[in-house]
Amino acid sequence: MLLDPGECGPAFLGLPQDVAATSYDYPDSFFERKVRAIPRPRPDVDEVIAAVNLLKTAKRPVLIAGGGVHYSRAEAELATFALAHGIPVVETIAGKSSLLASHPCYVGPIGVTGADATNALCSKADVILAVGTRFQDFTTGSWTLFAASAQIIAINAARFDAIKRVSVAVVGDAREGLKSLTEGLIGWRAPASWTAQASQSRLDLQNLVDSRAAADGASPMSYAQIISAVYAAATSEDYVLTAAGGLPGELNVNWMSKGIATFDCDYGYSCMGYEISGAWGAAFARTKGEVFALVGDGSYLMLNSDIYASVLSGKKFILVVLDNAGYAVIERLQVSKGGNSYNNMLRDSRGDGSEVRVDFCAHAQALGARSVKVNSMDELASALAIARTNDRTSVIVVEARESDWTPGGAFWQVGVPETSQLAAVQSAREQMDAGLAAQRLV
Repeated sequence: MLLDPGECGPAFLGLPQDVAATSYDYPDSFFERKVRAIPRPRPDVDEVIAAVNLLKTAKRPVLIAGGGVHYSRAEAELATFALAHGIPVVETIAGKSSLLASHPCYVGPIGVTGADATNALCSKADVILAVGTRFQDFTTGSWTLFAASAQIIAINAARFDAIKRVSVAVVGDAREGLKSLTEGLIGWRAPASWTAQASQSRLDLQNLVDSRAAADGASPMSYAQIISAVYAAATSEDYVLTAAGGLPGELNVNWMSKGIATFDCDYGYSCMGYEISGAWGAAFARTKGEVFALVGDGSYLMLNSDIYASVLSGKKFILVVLDNAGYAVIERLQVSKGGNSYNNMLRDSRGDGSEVRVDFCAHAQALGARSVKVNSMDELASALAIARTNDRTSVIVVEARESDWTPGGAFWQVGVPETSQLAAVQSAREQMDAGLAAQRLV
């Protein structure tokens, strides 16, 4: 099960204490070293032919690179395939860093946490080649992102995901699927006019990122400005990681991948605290480069003990704590869907100790980390440089704006009451209904 490409998942072995303590004379062969290869299922020939024939009719093709590209180690094949056929490539959160941002065919991030320019290009596509993606809600904008007439080709090791939305299914390994398509597409390229549109979308994204990173003289800094400082300090061998709150969207848009497979965002379950535990795990796994983790103050408070574990184990990482004094992205969602602001921010506290604030810098020091609080872009850049040379995990604390988000994204279907006496909820419901009406049914 652990090595099955389509059905892989965690396995739990539970042994009662009396069984675990029982002696048994196993044969020596039981303990012999065995190397098991992960199988690469090849796609069916007829499925490949159907996909090739459809792709050849495309005037505005788009390739979605999902997490399956990484799992298959298909990044090189993706880059070669896209370049050979001039197909614009967009990435899901799980698929981010499948392609270098400098690649001629890279366009940007797709979906709810994606960029407007990227999503606009996808909405014009007539054929979508989806490689290793499950088409989850954030990828598809709750299925409003693609034109109803657009046809989908899905390469996926799991048949369940390959056949979604009446896709032309190519059930098989991502790397081998791309290779199989290549053989049938020799000499075919997307129209130059479409490639030019994709290049403009990529330029629009870069202009957005540059504008968001620019210093504006305001304090505290925005998420995007802080991310830009970390990005400037990172090399192509470094690894960046985040998980919950506003950081997935901000990092997904504002981080232009310098290296392949150097980005990790656990956003399937928005696991608050994964940023720290995940960074410690990445520090074990990575053989080169630094591990940068970005975490909000709320997530930090939920799970921070692995800072101490990282110090004890000697597996360092660089943690940037963005303190906006509460759960600001939940506040944003709550208010944007018609609700009144309620108890998400520290300023909402009403108890006798409502003025007490956590000293994250001192807390990290108590866990054995090197820590520093910074107040400007220059101070942040200096702290990041020092952190790279430190002998243990470094924690850099920086105050961030409560509400200054990078514009963009797509429709997201969430629960908004159908009836309410509140005008704000009624307005939010009207917007929700308009989005639902735009959903692609198949």
